[in-house]
Order: sequence, then C-alpha cells, then structure tokens
Amino acid sequence: MPTFEFEAMDAQGQEIRDVIEAQTQDEAQATIRSMGFFVTKIALQKQARGEAKGKKKKSFAMGGAGGKKMVTFTRQLSILQDAGMPILRSLKILEGQAKPGALKNALIDVCDEIEGGATLSEAMGKVPKVFDRLYVNMVKAGEAGGSLEVILRRLAEFKERTQALKNKVIGAMIYPVLVVLFTILIVSFIMVFIIPTFKDMFEKFELKLPDITVFLIEMSNKIVKLWFLFPLIPIAMVLFVMLANKFKAGRMGWHLFLLKVPVLGKIIEKANMARTTRTLGALISSGVPILEGLTITRETSGNAMFEKMYSKVIDAIREGESIARPMKSGSTPNFHPMALFYWVALLGLPPLGILVVKVEFWLYAAIGSTIGTILGSMIYLLRMRSRVVEDLVINMVDVGEETGELDTMLYKVADYYEEEVATLTDGMMKLIEPLMIIVLGGIVGFIVIALFMPLIDMITQLTGSK
Repeated sequence: MPTFEFEAMDAQGQEIRDVIEAQTQDEAQATIRSMGFFVTKIALQKQARGEAKGKKKKSFAMGGAGGKKMVTFTRQLSILQDAGMPILRSLKILEGQAKPGALKNALIDVCDEIEGGATLSEAMGKVPKVFDRLYVNMVKAGEAGGSLEVILRRLAEFKERTQALKNKVIGAMIYPVLVVLFTILIVSFIMVFIIPTFKDMFEKFELKLPDITVFLIEMSNKIVKLWFLFPLIPIAMVLFVMLANKFKAGRMGWHLFLLKVPVLGKIIEKANMARTTRTLGALISSGVPILEGLTITRETSGNAMFEKMYSKVIDAIREGESIARPMKSGSTPNFHPMALFYWVALLGLPPLGILVVKVEFWLYAAIGSTIGTILGSMIYLLRMRSRVVEDLVINMVDVGEETGELDTMLYKVADYYEEEVATLTDGMMKLIEPLMIIVLGGIVGFIVIALFMPLIDMITQLTGSK
C-alpha cells in the first residue's frame, strides 16, 4: 500500500508531520481530516528517498527471534494499533527500541517493504525466520477483515499462552537432567577418589575379593584411565538421534518413543495437543480458511505423529468429511521399528557396559541385556496402539463442528490440556525427588556392600591373628 508524507495543523494550530498509508492521495487526505487535522501539504513518499533515509545497518544475527521477544513485540504492536497509530510508524517505534538481533533486522526489512508499497503481511512473509506462516496468515486475515488491531491482540494472547506452555514443558524436562547430572558427579567422585584408596588397602592385605568388589574396582580403574571417553557417549547418542531425525522414519520413531515414555510422554502429548488446538482455534477465529489453518497447524506441530494425524484430517476435509472422524483414526500409531529400537537400546544396551569393565563378566552382561531387551520390547508393544488424542477432544471437536463454534471448542480443549500439563509437571517434580533418592541410595548401597564385604574378611583376619 502506498505511503504518503503529510504536514497538517491540529485544532490548537500546532504543526504535525507524519506518514499515512492509503490507496490514493484523496483517501489519505480524507483519513487525515477524519482525525481532526487540516492538511497543508501531502505527497507520495518516494521509494528512493525512503531507501536513502530509512535504510539502516543490520547487526549480525543467526536464527530467528526468541519466543519472549516475539511475545513482547506482538503485545506492543497490538497496543499501538489499538491507539490508532499508523502501522509504519508503530513498526519504526518498535524497531528503534529493539536491541540488535534477528527481530530488529526483520523490522528494518519489514519497514522497507511497507515503504515500497507492500502490505504488512506481505512484508512479514519475506522474513520467515522471524514471522512464521501462522503469524503471517493471521495478520493477513486481520488486514482483509479490517480488524488488524483485534487480530494482533489475539495473536499476542496466543503467543503468551504458547510461550508459557513451552516454558513449563522445558522446565519439566530440565529438572530431571540436572538431578541425573548431580548424581553422576557424586558417583564419579566416589569412583575416582574413594575406591582407589580402598583398592590399595585390599592389595596390601592380599585379600581374596568377591566378584562384586572386583567389578567395582575395575570400573573405577576404567573411569580413571579412560575418563575422556565417557563424555563422548552422550555426545554420540545425541548425534545419532539428530542424524536419524533427518530421515522421515527416524523422526517418526523418535517422536513415538518420546510419546510413550512414562509421565514425560504424557506431558509432551498433552502439550502438543494444547498447542495445536490453540493454533487451529486462533487461525479459524481470525478468518483463515479451514484447510489453510489445518496445514499451518500441521507444519507448526513439531511432532511427526501429530503431523501424520493432521495430514489425514486435511485429506478427509478435501473429500468433504468432518474433522472428528479422521482425527480419531489418524491419532492411533502403527508399529514402528525405530521406536522399538529406541526402547531396546535404552534398556538393553547399558548392561553391555559390563563387558567394557571386565570381559570375564560376560554372563552378567548377557543376562542384564536380555532382561532389558525383553522389558523394553514389552513396554513398547503394550503402549504402542494407545491414541495420542483422547475421546474428549474428538467429542468436543464434533460438537464444535455441529454447532458452528469449532474455534470456541478448540480454545476450551487447549485450556483443559494446559491445565493437565501444569498438573502433570507438578506431579513429576514431586515424584522425581524421592525417585532419585532411591536411585542414589541404591548406587551408594551397592558401593558400600562391595567395599564392606572384603573389609569384614580383613577385620576377621586381623582379630584371628591376635
């Protein structure tokens, strides 16, 4: 849309200089007069002059803008639009106060595009790393309906809710990792500094050590000698998962594995359900066509299983069917070999580490690996066919379609699942502490038993010699 520079006088005789967007100069003058100003000068803003004056130097930035920055930007933009400020001026104000980074660079580009005659949605669409398809399409719907300020307010609320949900899930996942790392540090300290002291003492008395003590001492020796290899194990695991996720089958297998992890899988599942239903509800309520809304929801779901489900819904809609039925059938996972592999690897491979400690303990390694493989297979096969969408969602979507209030029902589903995620994360936090105490107690108990068995023999020898 063309931009016009104008000079005008207000009711008090004060001179005003500003810019305004309009299809024609007459339309621009009429808009300015409706604001209570008397136009003294107006002219089309030239692209060349806009480039010479407005082109700003960008800073180096990688990736997109952070979630918190986008929430703040969207909220501020909606407030400025509610106040009736021209969109270009609003963007320039926000660009001026933004810190160097991806968002500031994007706003510079968006301002340049608008000055060149592009609409806000067209300008934002040219910066996909910062403004995704959901953002652009909601803005486009707001422009078409003449309710941009309402859409921006709704978009700001959507961003705030999704960011809060994301923070909740990330917090729930970080806490167990920190607890595990703390446990590893404690055990590593015992293995590196405590066990060698006992080893020297046992060798001095030439004691015959039980297998459990031999295993503990050999493990300590390996950790001391090959300590630099142990950090490579988690790095190799992460690289393997990242490489597997480059392929469709590998990505589906990994996501199915995560969805079936006890407690954590439920949190991921419900968080995805909350985010996707809120996304679809926001798009539909903004006037985005249902097929376009479903496509955007599928692309922003972030989970291969949910992408598959929404693909089935899209195909069904194209054939004239409703959303509820294909959502129910598409949310049931099929057997996936990669998901089974991850479960077997999680429980079946760790016992093979016994062979690294001492090859003579191959029998223990074989028994442990077999039990882990069977257990991992059973967990996956028993949970394999459980749907990722509950009947509650199916029924509410069905009612929403029948009553013509699908967006309202989707919002209610999202609200319900966000509360469920909050309850699950709080419950998991409370469960982790006693669980980790039990695990740490078991490890320390194993070490104490392994060390005190030969100590008892040593004390017996000393008392017997007297």
